[in-house]
Amino acid sequence: MMYTYSFELDERDKKFLEAYAKETGESVGEMAKNVLLEHVEDIMDLRVAEQAHAEYLADPVTYSHEEVGRRLGLIK
Repeated sequence: MMYTYSFELDERDKKFLEAYAKETGESVGEMAKNVLLEHVEDIMDLRVAEQAHAEYLADPVTYSHEEVGRRLGLIK
């Protein structure tokens, strides 16, 4: 199922986006969709990184690759 969203642009922004879309060979709709999805993915990645950093600060224990390999039974 496909959904359609719309947004308003002034003439300057419309021309700007159309020029860039022409450069990339995408339609404005494709470009907007791709940029929006990438932006949301970046925000979600940042949240995961911030959570991982908070967990590290709460318990700053680290292990070398060798130690992890031993613990997993990959290295003797």
